Amino acid sequence: MSGNAGDELAIPPLPGHRVLVLQGGGALGSYQAGVFAALDSADYCPQWIAGISIGAINAALIAGNPPERRRQRLTAFWERVTGHLPWEWLDDAARPAAGLMSSARHQWAAAATSLLGAPGFFRPQWPWLPGWWPGQVALYDTQALQQTLAELVDWDLLNNGPVRLSVGAVNVETGNFRYFDTARERLDARHVMASGALPPGLPPVEIDGQWWWDGGLVSNTPLDHVLDCAADDDLTIFQLDLFPARGARPDNLADVEERAADIRFSSRTRFTTQAQARLNAPREAWARLKAQLPPALAASPEAQLLDKVARGRRAVVAQFVYRDRPWQGAAKGREFSRATMLAHWRQGEADVTAALARRGWAGLPAGPGVWSFDATGAG
Repeated sequence: MSGNAGDELAIPPLPGHRVLVLQGGGALGSYQAGVFAALDSADYCPQWIAGISIGAINAALIAGNPPERRRQRLTAFWERVTGHLPWEWLDDAARPAAGLMSSARHQWAAAATSLLGAPGFFRPQWPWLPGWWPGQVALYDTQALQQTLAELVDWDLLNNGPVRLSVGAVNVETGNFRYFDTARERLDARHVMASGALPPGLPPVEIDGQWWWDGGLVSNTPLDHVLDCAADDDLTIFQLDLFPARGARPDNLADVEERAADIRFSSRTRFTTQAQARLNAPREAWARLKAQLPPALAASPEAQLLDKVARGRRAVVAQFVYRDRPWQGAAKGREFSRATMLAHWRQGEADVTAALARRGWAGLPAGPGVWSFDATGAG
């Protein structure tokens, strides 16, 4: 984990507040850690991080540590949860390569995680009882994650420091989705764990008498929360997605499972960016019309309401999308081997280096609106 990807490239001035948006995706979250490490090397310091599931955990590790310790704590977490598997060849630190052997290694490693859990994260609840057994609501126990977060996160700094944190979860009983946000309440390990409590694997988390599950059940990306809560502020948003919206047509059931998961978990980002893009032209039209209104009419409650809806701020969304490797499949979110984690991390660093070299934001319109581009694509 070099952490040097951005040493020779720097991010030029971009509008307003700097925000990181982190999707959920289990073991794929090490890609987010690699992206952050490279952005950090390029002196990109987020002022706000919003995360779901594994994105919430990565976000807490960043917001809950001072700048000089963030990469160190991310590294400590990912090395801990990808501790050595029982079969040495499954956890070889060499870079995985494409091919049948790599695919078999990946599937075996995912199976080992399913059977044994991930150290410092979750472990099986033995014995595994029938699904109808009273009182059993999850396959794994997450007490180890609570201990890991207690060791690696400074909760006072997280709540009182310079980086705002938002994590999303869904209420088990009402089905309502909400964000826990340090801008309005104090967060602790329960809120982060609730955001990542994906059923039926992980148990719900109790917070003040209510039970919460993984926010990805409703929305796997907090981009809409950021855009809604920062209505008047210019923003530079680095959106780190772990599931690609585009993919090949599947030709077997395993590929069908993977493709369906990619579409399900990536759709919210595209829905949000497309909805915001459709509003750009009306925003510009209103700005031109308002400039021609008499002062009394421009100050009317109706005009002020349209002003608020139009939100004449500028938001640039740089979307980093994890690209699947040929040897991966539907088990990619639960494959916690060290070799695969390192491959994800290096890919994140490489994507940032390429994105900074391309400077894809340079061609975006200069006016107000929400403008997005694929930071990991050639266009």
